[in-house]
Amino acid sequence: MAVEIRKGFHQSLDEVGHDIVRLAGMVTEALGKATEALLAGDLRVAEEIITNDDVIDALTLDIEERCYHLLTLQQPMATDLRQVVTALRLTAEIERSGDLVANIMKANRRMYGREVDPVLRGLIKRLGEQVHRSFQLAIDAYVERDESLAAAIDDIDDDIDELHVQYIQAIFERHGEGRAALQLSVQLAMVGRFYERIGDHAVNIGERVVYMVTGWLPEHSGVARQAVRKADGDAGSSPLGGG
Repeated sequence: MAVEIRKGFHQSLDEVGHDIVRLAGMVTEALGKATEALLAGDLRVAEEIITNDDVIDALTLDIEERCYHLLTLQQPMATDLRQVVTALRLTAEIERSGDLVANIMKANRRMYGREVDPVLRGLIKRLGEQVHRSFQLAIDAYVERDESLAAAIDDIDDDIDELHVQYIQAIFERHGEGRAALQLSVQLAMVGRFYERIGDHAVNIGERVVYMVTGWLPEHSGVARQAVRKADGDAGSSPLGGG
């Protein structure tokens, strides 16, 4: 009986994993379309992506409920527990990325009909490509349980951050004065921020993949440093600690 229960648990966990990949695929596809729609001023695709965000939200809730069900009824331990916790965290990161893609398309609506400087268009294209690459790599790392792939995301994120800085500088340099120019600049700056935040979510996904595989998180280094500082402080304040 216990064997059957465990078999059912792992089957349910595999199904959750498959749906996480499906959810990520929806966001990755939307991200690619969003960049093209933004550069083309395509409102039809923009509305499609905004509407489909409801589908992403619905699948997110379904995955989360199944994860809570597994935690409550199966009480997994060790590696199994890390897989369920990772599934919950990844689902949240992916869903939030989907929201940001929809936000890019809402900005597309607000900028409709406005001319964007060619240099900025080129930077938007590069940002979109790098963020798309980072997000896809994060999901590949999850599928393959590959911590080295997950670690590579940090290098891409550095490139994204540098591109974002160049992009913001270009906005200041290439748009004139006046209310209309200011409104366009604000929308463009928001678009850059949305892309940059999706890149951050990809980094978070990578970190969670490393945790799932190894049990280690970046926060563990901070905890260890704090423990050393506390131990040093306690030693310094003791009667034998000197001072």
